Amino acid sequence: MTPKKLWIGLAIVMIASFAVLIFYGTEIYRKVPPIPDQIVSADGTVIATGQDIKDGQNVWQSIGGQTVGSIWGHGAYIAPDWTADYLHREAVLLLDELAKKEGKTYKELPDDEQAKYQVLLKKELRTNTFNKNKNEIVFSPERAKVQKQLSQYYSRLFMNDPSMSELRDQYAIPKNTIKDRGRMARMNAFFAWSTWVCITERPGDDVTYTNNWPHDEAVGNVPPPSLHLWSGFSVLLLLACVGLLVFYHARNKEEEINEALPLEDPLRNMKPTPSMKATLKYIWVVALLILVQMLAGVITAHYGVEGSGFYGIPLDQFLPQSVSRSWHVQLAIFWIATSWLATGLYIAPAVSGYEPKYQKLGVNVLFGALLIVVLGSLTGQWLGVMQKLGLVDNFLWGHQGYEYVELGRIWQILLLIGLILWLILMVRALLPALRRKDGDRHLLLLFTLSSVAIAMFYGAGLMYGRQTHMAIAEYWRWWVVHLWVEGFFEVFATVVAAFLFTRLGLLRLKSATNAVLFSTIIFLGGGILGTFHHLYFSATPTAVLALGATFSALEIVPLVLIGYEAYQNYQLSKSTKWIQAYKWPIYCFIAMCFWNFLGAGIFGFAINPPIALYYIQGLNTTAVHGHAALFGVYGILGIGLMMFVLRGLYPDRQWNDKLIGWAFWLTNIGLLVMVTISLLPIGIMQSVASIKEGYWYARSAEFMQTDIMHFLRWMRVPGDILLAAGEFLLVVFIIGLKFGWSLKEKR
Repeated sequence: MTPKKLWIGLAIVMIASFAVLIFYGTEIYRKVPPIPDQIVSADGTVIATGQDIKDGQNVWQSIGGQTVGSIWGHGAYIAPDWTADYLHREAVLLLDELAKKEGKTYKELPDDEQAKYQVLLKKELRTNTFNKNKNEIVFSPERAKVQKQLSQYYSRLFMNDPSMSELRDQYAIPKNTIKDRGRMARMNAFFAWSTWVCITERPGDDVTYTNNWPHDEAVGNVPPPSLHLWSGFSVLLLLACVGLLVFYHARNKEEEINEALPLEDPLRNMKPTPSMKATLKYIWVVALLILVQMLAGVITAHYGVEGSGFYGIPLDQFLPQSVSRSWHVQLAIFWIATSWLATGLYIAPAVSGYEPKYQKLGVNVLFGALLIVVLGSLTGQWLGVMQKLGLVDNFLWGHQGYEYVELGRIWQILLLIGLILWLILMVRALLPALRRKDGDRHLLLLFTLSSVAIAMFYGAGLMYGRQTHMAIAEYWRWWVVHLWVEGFFEVFATVVAAFLFTRLGLLRLKSATNAVLFSTIIFLGGGILGTFHHLYFSATPTAVLALGATFSALEIVPLVLIGYEAYQNYQLSKSTKWIQAYKWPIYCFIAMCFWNFLGAGIFGFAINPPIALYYIQGLNTTAVHGHAALFGVYGILGIGLMMFVLRGLYPDRQWNDKLIGWAFWLTNIGLLVMVTISLLPIGIMQSVASIKEGYWYARSAEFMQTDIMHFLRWMRVPGDILLAAGEFLLVVFIIGLKFGWSLKEKR
């Protein structure tokens, strides 16, 4: 297939996919669950106002939001999902109140009479009592009484009631997490409303706003037929598309590896320009961020076994779990993104052979801007969680509460400006090469377009405001997490790898170009609309569930041939003697293929079908996929790209293979051990508990604090030690390139 036809195919895929994504985004806007002017009891007593609910969402965000348990299944794993927890407690208390209404005690009744109240409970909870004319939700006297009891319970938990100390410790929630009773009352209103969304049926439908999530048979939340239907369809579609892809590959297979390999390294005599040399400081910062991120991960993991401290040190009073987890996630994104941005800044002048005026100054200015964003956003998150900022200031400077985009709005804007500056630096260096109509042009154009997408799509995180409805905020948040991180960075990395191999003379340009364009079509064909698989239960219409199930299955299709890609990379590493200088960057690409297959493919698809995610969203199965995909794929790939840059910056000497080899193997083996002997068994046991007892139980302290769970959490230690040792040796190796201990004889 010619590049022209592939470009047409790519354009069709992108235009059609984004049209559908935006159209159903408008459907989410139209069909969001209502935030009423007020919630009232049947006698007209105001329980909470709509402004209380909105402010309560901001209070929840200020304490860490999705880093302290979760709402609608999105968030952290130590504390419960607050909507599932609230719903279960509400059901238990309401059964008692319904029986008391008739002068009876529910627990003392025989099974047949209890069944009567269970039916009344479902009717009480599932009936949509939103009055559209008055824009208010009406609670029965019994439900209003239960809401008051639950408000008292959560106030004791999040404030400083001594009787809740043990439970706070189990949830890794410091005492006085919320210091002000007014704030606490508003967060209770938000909990009540977000739970009402989970159990209230949509008008004219027999499923709730969240498609009957969370699973809890006691209140009638069981998987609707649509979940089974679209899960089955997604599997059938996956099998069909896998067959088509294998057929296409067999029919159109081109030998990409260049038969006439260069006798010497084509890049050996390339002289790095001043701006290319200036990227070295980026790599040094990446090394520092890796160490800090690793430390934040150790602290966060330990909070799972000692919720109020770190080996006896009362660390939660100074560095709560919500802060350490936020830092752990944000630092991972920062160092991975920085390594890729540095690679782009290095590659652009290398490809074009042109160093624009003031390019080095621009690279240095961008470096300073990134440092300001990193340090400023981490500080703001700490100030926000420690309740040192007002709700408005917290949104602007502190902790937004949404996972992966925790940084305050000002820092988001500054980061977007930094990405635009990066794009300008890239394009001005690439312009001479883009004007040349040689064989590189297609790869260069795709490289440029992916750079534009990286810079611009982060702006999706600015599309929601401080008090935007949570269903809408989730829609835009996943534009950033899925499209930006998992989408266009992937395209960028694929193109960079192809550039590197073609410039080394190892791949034939034409076949590599066609392969990259075809891979991009296949990946984005499923990836863009696959964004919806994160939104099955985020109060979105059933059509979103159908699209998410269908296209998330297509995301797995390109991974079927990942073994071929890994084998090809391995062949390249053995193709000629001089290529041994690039052994470890290529090994990182091979490892990335492995983690793409295992972490993104197997672990990803295991939780993607709607019927699977219904039971296991937000359990440790998600953490398995998250660690294996984010670090295993994007982190290892970032390290590989860094290695290529370092090879070019230190061209004259061989590397200390023993040091970098130990770093490579310890990092990958440590990640595999951590995931498979700790996170995965915990996730599987939680999944069984969720299916048998209900989602609330799988996330409860009652289940998570059993002896076997404590043992499995401690089993993270061997993997963590290996992974930490590997990362530490990687940093030692990078520093050693400057001071000599990572270098050997001349090449």
